[in-house]
Amino acid sequence: MGHCTLPETPPTPGAGNAPPPPAPRVGAADAIFGADAMAAARARLYAEHGGSTISQVMVDMAEARIGKGGDSYVWDAEARFGGDIDKLAIKSEGEGDFGGRLEDAEVQALWSHAVGPYFDVQAGVRQDFGPGPSPTHAVLGFEGLAPYWFDVEGALFLSDKGDVTARLEGSYDQRITQRLIVQPMAEVEAAFQDVAERGIGGGFSNVELGVRLRYEIAREFAPYVGFAWERKLGKTARLARAAGDNVSRPAFVAGIRFWF
Repeated sequence: MGHCTLPETPPTPGAGNAPPPPAPRVGAADAIFGADAMAAARARLYAEHGGSTISQVMVDMAEARIGKGGDSYVWDAEARFGGDIDKLAIKSEGEGDFGGRLEDAEVQALWSHAVGPYFDVQAGVRQDFGPGPSPTHAVLGFEGLAPYWFDVEGALFLSDKGDVTARLEGSYDQRITQRLIVQPMAEVEAAFQDVAERGIGGGFSNVELGVRLRYEIAREFAPYVGFAWERKLGKTARLARAAGDNVSRPAFVAGIRFWF
């Protein structure tokens, strides 16, 4: 109707390019107690509001897999140490047969840098372990929380022999109740060339799908059961058949998820 229209305010010159004002200093108590007396309390205040050092160890999977091809164990864990922006991330995952050999394992040491509220970019090294070749890799990847609360993680790996591989994985926590959660997950791996000594063919090499139902006895401790299916793809599958290995491995799983 026009009577509620506010008059237009002319734009302030350079408002869009002006530097932000300095952060306010919490110093009113200095006038009463003195700056030296308040220094320790102020340092504690700043540390608890964005300047603190944090640590967490998350064992996302520690499980037994029972399937037609044999019973095995699998783990997937990550530890983080540092601040809100920069931190050290240590990742480890692997699997082996009960009563048999360790099939494969890896440890990654990564510098993790926040590029936004929900995502980190990561760079570092990865060392493989197992009965076969155990190459060292340079790692460049990311990890974070995508829209609609999907946990996603991806990385490129360059081995000390010049082989380039990639991995992308994602999962989603669907709460049935406050303690009962269904977690579907998917992981796909690819190679940019043949890596014959490791039985990997160029192209998409492996896919794993799974679903787990966990019950959080406490937020930090949750047993779970579920199903996992792993399938080799393309040339990797042909190399596995030629070596007499299973191409497809469905399995029922049972394990625990915990963090501290």
